[in-house]
Amino acid sequence: MELSGYSGFVLCVALAVPAYFLGRLVPIVGGPIFGILIGILLANLRRPHYLEKGISHTSRYMLQGSIILLGFGMNLYQILAVGGGSLFVMVFTLAAAFATALLAGKIMAMRGNIPILVGVGTAICGGSAIAATAPVIKASDKDIAFSISTIFLFNIVAVFLFPAAGHLLGMTDSQFGMWAGTAINDTSSVVAAGYVYSGDAGDYATIVKLTRTLMIIPITLALSIVITRTRKSEGKGEYSFMKIFPWFIMGFVLTAVIATSGVLPGNCCSLLSELGKVMIIVAMVAVGLNTKLRELIKGGRNPLILGLCCWIAVTATALMCIYGLDI
Repeated sequence: MELSGYSGFVLCVALAVPAYFLGRLVPIVGGPIFGILIGILLANLRRPHYLEKGISHTSRYMLQGSIILLGFGMNLYQILAVGGGSLFVMVFTLAAAFATALLAGKIMAMRGNIPILVGVGTAICGGSAIAATAPVIKASDKDIAFSISTIFLFNIVAVFLFPAAGHLLGMTDSQFGMWAGTAINDTSSVVAAGYVYSGDAGDYATIVKLTRTLMIIPITLALSIVITRTRKSEGKGEYSFMKIFPWFIMGFVLTAVIATSGVLPGNCCSLLSELGKVMIIVAMVAVGLNTKLRELIKGGRNPLILGLCCWIAVTATALMCIYGLDI
């Protein structure tokens, strides 16, 4: 990136600072949402042309780098010990989310990558999954903004709705932890809803959620294969899996292994994982700066309907699995 291009990156970092602290102040909303909102609010202001390259690079490369660093927040032993039992539920919720996203997207004649991003975000882990998937499918900043905003709305609803519904259904701590961990998207929202229900439910929900985050790996790899084969069948270039392979996902795996092995001190891994979360905020600022509010308002209804359909499908599927398996 040329020297002039760094100014766009510096702008994104500067705007991410207040978004980070607002996210700490209101964790139920989170820094990435504040970041994208700040970016969108400033997107319509005139800005120097030399900022554009840096902003564009930031939205692309910071997303990939953030996913790599998030791996430092994983403890694979703990996940396998506690979260392994949730894998069966996750398979069904993943299938429900993707099937609903593709079907509803087709019914509403939605073009672009929004159905995939909303499906991935609902099925796996909200903004982090969208951040991991976007580079693979070459999603536009507008599609990312639509998807992140949609996921955010249902996260907020879930935090208030799930604990009340869990008590109404008479769920045990483990049942509610499984439900929250597999049906609520963002980690902060899972933690909030889990600990509102009970301490044990919060602990269990957090581990289930971390297990669910690992599903980023097979999903992004599968999407890479599907996209390259689609391009080949459509005559848009030679089939080259290696060309579109999401190498940053391998970085995520490597950092997760490093964190689990104990090679680095725990506080160091925590710091690096937190840096990854900050990088997502910086990337979301860049996404917001490349998104016009008028376009969001104009096309915002269908993504919300799509998100609602996916959210209901995942929530209901998780409940059926929990009671069907007598977890």
